Amino acid sequence: MSGTALQVDALTRHYGGVRAVNGASFEIPEGSITGLIGPNGAGKTTTFNMIAGAETPTSGRIRFRGQDITGRPTHELFHLGIVRTFQLPQEFARLTALENLMAAAPGQPGESILLNWLAPGRVRAREAEVLERAEESLAFLGLSQVRDIPAGNLSGGQRKLLELGRTMMTDAQLVLLDEPGAGVNPTLMLRIADMIRRLNAERGYTFCIIEHDMDLIAALCDPVIVLAEGRVLTRGAMADIREDPRVIEAYFGGGAA
Repeated sequence: MSGTALQVDALTRHYGGVRAVNGASFEIPEGSITGLIGPNGAGKTTTFNMIAGAETPTSGRIRFRGQDITGRPTHELFHLGIVRTFQLPQEFARLTALENLMAAAPGQPGESILLNWLAPGRVRAREAEVLERAEESLAFLGLSQVRDIPAGNLSGGQRKLLELGRTMMTDAQLVLLDEPGAGVNPTLMLRIADMIRRLNAERGYTFCIIEHDMDLIAALCDPVIVLAEGRVLTRGAMADIREDPRVIEAYFGGGAA
């Protein structure tokens, strides 16, 4: 790891008199798998939404590799390499697993009616490239056996893996994962965790993960950032955070971690 992938400075988001995020500041190191945890209502999802361009901050700044991206829309951030997944997968239910991956690939000239007429060779060449990349992604994720099955018929864990596959079809640099373990059986959760590690190690993806499963966070993430009441409470290794009295009080309700 070297440098900072994402820098959040004094970020706030107000809804009338409610301050969902209230001056949060933190950094996501380049090449890291960073965890973002906190009790319900801590501001985690709102923070993700602002980083991903789905919501505009009331104040504060967000920088990606030194570039100010505050308030930029999702489609612009996508082309910078910032990709976000959701707690409930957002697949195209009627398309097959393969078609879902192919649809995620950027820069497809076949989307232009004019280019289909004027440059059919270029369209076919790009389609072949996208198909090959989609097949490779399915194989990487261990999903080749569901290649031609509609995504809506897949299990929850397979759909989470498919979402990771869609990030692989892009030029992802920073991947924001919203509860990858939610609703997933333990066997598939191990596979998802392994895929995250491999994408980090082999493809250089930087991850930021919201997750309520503390064992998963401990196994995957370093550093871990704790939000409480819209602010950063602490940051560090999970082993230290589990013993922090402030975290025990705010996140674990005064009980053992």
